Amino acid sequence: MKPDPKRIRFSLSLHNHLVMAHDSSETFVLSLGGSLISVDGKIDDSFLKKFISLITAQVRQGRKFIIVCGGGWTCREYNRALSSIAKPNNRELDFLGIEVTRLNANLVRLAFGNRAHSEIVVDPTAPLRTNKSIIIGAGWKPGRSTDYDAVLLAKKFHAGTIVNLTNTSFVYNRDPKKYSDARPLREISWKEYRKLVGSKWVPGSNLPFDPIASKLAHESGLRVIVTNGGRLDNLKKILDGGRFRGTVID
Repeated sequence: MKPDPKRIRFSLSLHNHLVMAHDSSETFVLSLGGSLISVDGKIDDSFLKKFISLITAQVRQGRKFIIVCGGGWTCREYNRALSSIAKPNNRELDFLGIEVTRLNANLVRLAFGNRAHSEIVVDPTAPLRTNKSIIIGAGWKPGRSTDYDAVLLAKKFHAGTIVNLTNTSFVYNRDPKKYSDARPLREISWKEYRKLVGSKWVPGSNLPFDPIASKLAHESGLRVIVTNGGRLDNLKKILDGGRFRGTVID
């Protein structure tokens, strides 16, 4: 699949609240799934080393990145544990999940060293000025996922596309964990995708792109590429405007 570079790459505008230096350079919004950061209770430091190496090499080419980190397995495990002990409501489960995304985001931020902005973005609507090439974001508030935060940042910077890095290569027409005949989709409209995922946000849910973020992305005319973030050679192809494996939601 050949992406349209004009829709993936975009320039920063100085009137935005969140400003990076040298606004004429290429900037990418990545939604980094927590399932790539930690697997079955263990941090995947091997993946993180390779991911950081790739992004660092891209930065040397003059590109800039906004990377929003999810909670993944760790978030769901904390929610499971709390639900087995008490009777939390959705807001409380979301609050716990947000704390996990911030822990993940700080891990990634510190791993990038001084190449990244010194604080994680926890409110995508708040002003922030930096000359760093990498900004790391996390969860914002209950009722909103990190996918939603990525959409807000993409809107702020007039991005055409968000690259959603998850642990699956495609969006499927039905849950592949339940149905052996599930079919991968290389392209799907927002209308059809939103039929698949519904309209309600459930804390800790495991969807390629969450329903509330999907609604905002659809209304905003954004495109999302869902791809397996563990295949970093494939991510490089996306960033370089080449052919890649993944699903385009448009």
